[in-house]
Amino acid sequence: MRDRHVIAVALLVTTALVGGVAGPVAGAQPTTETTPEPTPTAHAVDEPGVQQTDDGDADTCGFPVELTDATGTAVTLDERPERITTINPSAAQTLWEIGAQDRVVGVTQYAAYLDGADEKTDVSAEGVGVSVERVVNTDPDLVLAPNASADQVADLREQGLTVYHFPAATSVDDIAEKTETTGRLVGNCEAAAETNAEMNEAVADAESRTADLDRPNALYPLGDGFVAANNTFINEIMEIGGVNNVAAAEGDGYPQLSNEVILQTDPELILVTDPEAPILDEEPYASTTAGVEGNYVVMEVNYLNQPAPRSVIESTETLATAVEELQTEGEGATDGDGDSQSQAPGFGVVAALIAALAATLIARRS
Repeated sequence: MRDRHVIAVALLVTTALVGGVAGPVAGAQPTTETTPEPTPTAHAVDEPGVQQTDDGDADTCGFPVELTDATGTAVTLDERPERITTINPSAAQTLWEIGAQDRVVGVTQYAAYLDGADEKTDVSAEGVGVSVERVVNTDPDLVLAPNASADQVADLREQGLTVYHFPAATSVDDIAEKTETTGRLVGNCEAAAETNAEMNEAVADAESRTADLDRPNALYPLGDGFVAANNTFINEIMEIGGVNNVAAAEGDGYPQLSNEVILQTDPELILVTDPEAPILDEEPYASTTAGVEGNYVVMEVNYLNQPAPRSVIESTETLATAVEELQTEGEGATDGDGDSQSQAPGFGVVAALIAALAATLIARRS
């Protein structure tokens, strides 16, 4: 096996360390909000609107409140929800970020990485999606249903549940809007605004750090040729983090590329979610520049694959650090004429750094 160079290591909290969640790794398709399908289904993206039902002041965070969701349904809450169930992990992550986790009563298995999630009811189905019966049994005042759960919203509503369905999030702005809407629904508007401010600051920081650096060509393979391409929040995270997503020119969403096309894109850097990066030993990735030189960056799967604020904060920081290391290690070499000469982008992290990070990884949560 060739020598490999870890460009950056961040939050290596594997699924074995977060309650045994069978989360995806590079070489397997994600099973979160960004789950790519062979023929992705487009969902209507309606702008949620707040109807002023509380003294006509749109800036207040009181109740009752009425908001229109992505299905065009007016969702009304007469009072602050005290029992909230989420049926996708990005909604759970957002609730944790805005300090509403104590009122969460149900989550899916892919939210198990969140502190205290093991104390909530797991509403996941035995196969794909959630169990309507388990959701009903949590007796929720409000069910938050992100885009990937669109096909189960009607079933839940038929059971008399109040369900708010979010539109697909393909950008940081979309994530900020989802956060603001979530804060309004649960009565945590100020915390939602603070969370968005932190996210926007992280975005600005990552863009500033990489603004004057060379942008390596990168790819995030999901397995079986599927990749994260244009018009996805993952693509925007990659751009903010300072890399060029070579798949962006190949289509929107999560297309399946042939081996020939992947070889033509020839990424210099591959994003993985498994520290061992086994996909670098598989074709066609092994024959790309990234595969030949062993260049990869380890991302935390729960963050990279979930469109929520902490995902943006952590993932953009990780990528910006990787790009900085790539640039730093590539400088300083000269050829025989004294001219600047770029080194190959194979740059490692010393063992001491890996050990220090490993000692603090489990304690770091969103």
